[in-house]
Amino acid sequence: MKTIYKNSVILMVVALLCFSCKEESKKTIATQSIDFTHEGDLSIFLNSSDTVKTKFNIEFAETDYETQTGLMYRKGMDNNQGMLFIFPDERMHSFYMKNTEFPLDIIYIKEDLKIASFQENAQPLNESGLSSLVPIKYVLEVNGGLSQELGLSIGDSISFTRK
Repeated sequence: MKTIYKNSVILMVVALLCFSCKEESKKTIATQSIDFTHEGDLSIFLNSSDTVKTKFNIEFAETDYETQTGLMYRKGMDNNQGMLFIFPDERMHSFYMKNTEFPLDIIYIKEDLKIASFQENAQPLNESGLSSLVPIKYVLEVNGGLSQELGLSIGDSISFTRK
């Protein structure tokens, strides 16, 4: 009799445990991919000439949100794409790679549209500050390694247009 009673209690406990457990579906957070938006065109010219070195399709970053977010949360971009940051005035600026998943060349550009300095192959997800070293008004971000591959140098100039 004790064995039957014991087995009944065990079955009841197991049944209670089974029925009292909620089956929760696993919650996954699906992040929406951020696609490139072709908002304008940018050309880079050889230092002291009108010879075009290269052209990029660009997105603009001008608002506080756009400049703080930049290329974060993206998986990458094509080699003919870039993001142009436009600041209200020329001053020192520093960038970092927080939440940026692919290497970038950060090209710092003065108000006169001439390249002032570079941070080449900035490492993904690195939160160290990357200074412009001199006052600048614009920053162009392109895929890491492109500055060297295209032979860009300090003194080269840019021009850009909006679509």
